Amino acid sequence: MKFFLFVSLAVILVNIPILGNYVGVINTLIHESGHALIALIGGDVQKIGLFVNTEGVTYTTHTSWFGGFFTGIAGYVFSSFFAFICFWLIGKRKYKLLMFILLGFIFMNLVFWVRNFYGIFWLITFGAGFLLMVWKAPQNFNQSVLLLIAAVLLVESLTSSFEILLLSFIQPASAGDATGLAHSTIFIPAQVWGIFFMLQSLWFCWFGLKKGIFRLER
Repeated sequence: MKFFLFVSLAVILVNIPILGNYVGVINTLIHESGHALIALIGGDVQKIGLFVNTEGVTYTTHTSWFGGFFTGIAGYVFSSFFAFICFWLIGKRKYKLLMFILLGFIFMNLVFWVRNFYGIFWLITFGAGFLLMVWKAPQNFNQSVLLLIAAVLLVESLTSSFEILLLSFIQPASAGDATGLAHSTIFIPAQVWGIFFMLQSLWFCWFGLKKGIFRLER
């Protein structure tokens, strides 16, 4: 019940005007970081943009087709995987580790990748608030905030995957990563990639439920 309570709170939170978009950018940060981390294996990251409407973009260069292909896949898969990891760490009571991982993503993007005004603003304000929470807030408060962040990541990973699925059928030429992958693979259309992104997000959610990752009462 605790899990579903926080998921319900996350759904309400991300749908609040202005505040919902601000909070939802945490999933954009993880999504774009997934692209960037994979790109570094066989290429380079030029810059990342984080925007007020929760959209994001990562500009990368690659030395091979495979690098571009796996970088294109990485965003949605990484955000779903990271939501799963967040709940797993919370279930193991590794609160400080999760805090440092989140701060690491914020610091890494601020220093190396994000260059647009809103992206820098978001990283500084969210990061400062998160640091203040780590240093000053009571442990119970920190745990609740981490649970809410994990729930937001889960909700956003599911909803963003569903949105890209719809776009791949309604506007296949403007379906973000699904369109990019369709161009890379030629014979696999955007709709197939939209379905893939939706299925992988549902699989991580199902797997978490099956393995008891989302049991937070203990």
